[in-house]
This record gives sequence, structure tokens and C-alpha cells, in this order.
Amino acid sequence: MTVRRPAPAEVPADLYGKRRRDRAIRVFDAVAETRLRWSTLINRREPAGRVDDHRLALTVAERRVEAHDTDVISLLLVAPDGRELPVWWPGAHLDLELPSGLLRQYSLCGDPADRRGYRIAVRRIPDGLGGSVEVHDTLLPGSRVVVRGPRNAFPFVLPGYGSEAARVHFVAGGIGITPILPMIRMAHRLGVDWSMVYTGRSRDTIPFLDEVEGFGHRVTVRTDDRHGLPAAADLLPGVGPDTALYCCGPVPMTAVIAAAVRDMPGVELHSERFSAPPVVDGKPFEIELARTGEVIAVPADRSALQEVLKVRPDAAYSCRQGFCRTCRVRVLDGPVDHRDTVLTPDERADGDMLICVSRCDGERLVIDL
Repeated sequence: MTVRRPAPAEVPADLYGKRRRDRAIRVFDAVAETRLRWSTLINRREPAGRVDDHRLALTVAERRVEAHDTDVISLLLVAPDGRELPVWWPGAHLDLELPSGLLRQYSLCGDPADRRGYRIAVRRIPDGLGGSVEVHDTLLPGSRVVVRGPRNAFPFVLPGYGSEAARVHFVAGGIGITPILPMIRMAHRLGVDWSMVYTGRSRDTIPFLDEVEGFGHRVTVRTDDRHGLPAAADLLPGVGPDTALYCCGPVPMTAVIAAAVRDMPGVELHSERFSAPPVVDGKPFEIELARTGEVIAVPADRSALQEVLKVRPDAAYSCRQGFCRTCRVRVLDGPVDHRDTVLTPDERADGDMLICVSRCDGERLVIDL
């Protein structure tokens, strides 16, 4: 019989970001997303409730290069008056308000026991959507920045404190190490039986390598240039019944893991991704913008947000995965197929919709935009 105890009141003291995907990977992503929806036990079926939009004005106290070949930097954010920052739990992220007005999410990758500052890491993507380039080019030591949160869409559930598992295995790919680092730190302090595989193209491309290898024999580092592309067996050594598996990284890696776990009874799979999911089981529909009368056609394989941005490039958005609420709009008419994980039943009944993932459950929606 599993004994569940209350969670501790305090915290104790390519596959790796290719900038362009080929057609085969796009098709693979769509299949993988279907498997992930089937396999991921942590996937919440009910809305997670209202989130805290509390804003904090912080200062960049430290900036460090964490991986040269992939241009990853870490930033340590502190309160200007030196006060302690709000408590957070491994897996949490911050919403970062950039000087341009962009809003981006970055996982907290520091120590939950150290409330003097928040550490985040950002990989520069020159041909991305602009947020990472702005962070690299404008956030220097002494810069002021506003954050919202912390919030947690990828919580670490400790064995014996809500998880049925007896041990934990972590898999991280490249920058996917960021939410995993606080998890392994907590697992280590609490004496949890854990192991980890950390993957990347080469040792020069994976951030926080010295910090990760400091945990010793529990960590296996695999690089493509020395070991080749990893198969599921390489990523999941020793994983079997009564194992909780936490995975963060690029879609192909998480898809390989999800497909393997599908045939492993008794394995809990918890996963997070850093890119917008492909549309699964989508049907075409239209969106009418109530303020102008414009009608936008949304294809079966595109999100409403993608099509809205073509005519409203200043429309607010951030995560593109249905948890940050930045793209929320009010629906004035039409049925909604809600695919987010955060809106409450009351908010949905009031007409709120996240256009990054949710769709029309019919032929047309009229939104207040």
C-alpha cells in the first residue's frame, strides 16, 4: 500500500533545436503529439484554475555564458532592494516582459532553496520570433525587467508525496535541462532514488554541463558526435514499472520516449516542450473579427493564432501551448473547442478562449478583436 504524506512546507537546503524542420519531422511531430496526448499521465483533464498575474520589477544581477556553440546565457534576477523573492517549486517558469512589449516564458533553473534570486537561461535563436534575440542584446547586468509569476505547468511530484513511483528518471535535451535542474537538485537533497540522461550535439552545445556532472554517477551525458543519435533504450536505461519519468526537450526526443513508454506499464510520463504543438484532429473554420468585420479562414492544420497574426501582427501571444493566457480573447458568437489547460469552467462559460490552441467546434467564431 502506498502511503501518501503531505508535501514539505519548505524546500530543503537534429534533436536539439535545429532552426528549421524538414517535412519528415513535421509529419513525425503530428504523429508524436497524438502519442504524447495518449501517454502523458500528468496531462491535466481539468483546467488548472486562475493564475497569479502578480508583477515583480527585478534587476539583472549576473549574466553568464552557459554554452558557447549554441549561444546560451543565464541571467540572475534579483529584487532591487535585496528582499527575498516568492517561493517556487521545481518545474516553474517566469513570464518575462521584454522592453519591446513581447512576453516570453523561461523556466526557473536555479535553486528553489535560494530565494535571493531567480535564474533563467535563454538560447539565442536568430531566425526565431524575436524574444531570445532581445534578451541577449538588451538584458545586461543592471538592466531592469518585469516578470510575472512564478507559475508551474510542469510540476515535480515527489515519490511518496503524491506519486505512486518508487524512483525517478530524468531525460533532458539541450536547453531542456532548465526545468529539470531544480528537480534533480531537490531529488538529490531528499534522498530520492533517481537517475538522468542528458543529451546534446556535443559537449560544447549543452548548457550547465559542469553543474549536471557534479551529481556524479547518477548522470549519463550522451552527445551525438561521440555516441550517435540516441534510441529509446539509450534514453531510458533502467526505466520500468514504478518509475516516474520527467522529460524536457525537442519534439522528436520526447516523441521517441512517449512511444517507448506506451509499452511500459506502470511508468508515469511527465513531459514539457519548448515549441508550439502541431494541430491534431483539426477542422477548418472561420474567425470573424468583430471590430472590423474581417473574416479569417483557419485551415485544419493551422492554429487560429497563426492566421490572426497575418492580419493582426500586433496581437498578443507568448507560449503558443495553451497555458500562459497571453492570447486570450472574448468569443461573442460560436461554439469553442477548448484545448487549453488553464481556463476555468466559469471563464469558458463567460466566452474566454485561448486562440493559440483552441478552435471552433463548428464553422465560425466571432471574437472581440
